[in-house]
Amino acid sequence: MTDTLFSSSAPKPLAERLRPASLSEVVGQDHLLGPDGPIGRMVAAGRLSSMILWGPPGVGKTTIALLLAKAVGLEFSRLSGIKSGVADLRKEIEAAEARRATGRGTVLFLDECHAWKNNQQDSLLPYVEDGTVILIGATTENPSFELNAALLSRAQVFPLKRIDEIAGELLLRRAEQTVGKTLPLTKEARSILVEMADGDGRHLVTLCEELFSMPGGALDGEGLQKTLQRRAAVHDKSGDGHYNLLSALQKSIRGSDVQAALYWLARMLRAGEQPKTIFRRLAVMATEEIGLADPAAIRHVEACASAFDRVGVPEGLPALANCVAYLATAVKSNAVYKAFYDAMELAGRTGSLPPPKHIINAPTAMMRDMGFKDGYRYDHDFPYAFSGQEFMPAGLDGERRPALYVPNERGNEREVKKRMDFWEGLRRDAR
Repeated sequence: MTDTLFSSSAPKPLAERLRPASLSEVVGQDHLLGPDGPIGRMVAAGRLSSMILWGPPGVGKTTIALLLAKAVGLEFSRLSGIKSGVADLRKEIEAAEARRATGRGTVLFLDECHAWKNNQQDSLLPYVEDGTVILIGATTENPSFELNAALLSRAQVFPLKRIDEIAGELLLRRAEQTVGKTLPLTKEARSILVEMADGDGRHLVTLCEELFSMPGGALDGEGLQKTLQRRAAVHDKSGDGHYNLLSALQKSIRGSDVQAALYWLARMLRAGEQPKTIFRRLAVMATEEIGLADPAAIRHVEACASAFDRVGVPEGLPALANCVAYLATAVKSNAVYKAFYDAMELAGRTGSLPPPKHIINAPTAMMRDMGFKDGYRYDHDFPYAFSGQEFMPAGLDGERRPALYVPNERGNEREVKKRMDFWEGLRRDAR
């Protein structure tokens, strides 16, 4: 933007006034920028290599890129992964090449770099590789999913942390020093204010600016929450937030931590996740994580899902919580899940083995003459309804018979194991 006669006196947002002037003023990222951090060491050595800054919104990715270019004396140019295209990149590359000819280097900052398609990312590669530009990408999405392998091989990925309570309090103090007055908050309310920002430093400063403009005395925690809008939880239903919370829910249920499972369920619902999406994952968990240790688990998921469909939101949400609590406290076994994928792998290696002749029906005279179904034993005609005959194909029979499903000594599978051991004894006797 071009400066005007009045631009220097125009009011600036508090976030802009608080923007760090040096890397040492950036809060919450000492693990990267401190003297022992990987970026801090680069700056101390007076050099930069291409990098991807990966972190949630409002933690300083753009500011860090600007200050890095300044710290090592490089020109700074900026593109947006959302607004810019290959034509814009060409203009920046031409300018960088002209600077390079005069001995000046360029930092090319690509904001929202995950928004570029693979072919756009590929167009960067030769210029990053030959040093025309040092790329600093910024993304809120997991680079291993959103950036192609060729680009990732040429750039280091540095994860930035969300603004925690300590960093948040430091921002509050800086805001107070800059404005010249104290925030109208009790000690408890200050902590709640940081929580309301949900790790976003920029949003925290915006909340401060709003509080500074309010008349009246100090607010306690309850008064603060009535006065200000809590930041919406970060949760992109097609991005990392969606899968991260689903993963946290499944791992909590797998680990039989009902408290954590209910918390992650609530986090997903607060963020706007559809209950039907959660029920689908719970059905998966009932078979993957619990299986035959508690065969009622899958029926419980179906019953809770049916009750939810009938009642709807919000009255149906306790049915969802009931389902999560049941699965989290159920006896666990992944034996059938493992057995199935072991069977799939075995079938992939031995897919042409024919079934034994004696278990193939013989509806025609020719098939009967060829010996199909000869020797078949009808299991219900035997004690315990078990004949002990071979059902596996030649090559996987007898002593080579695979043990795919090995039940655990937990829950209902304890009884399943007893039956299987009993049948195995009868099978050995029948050989």
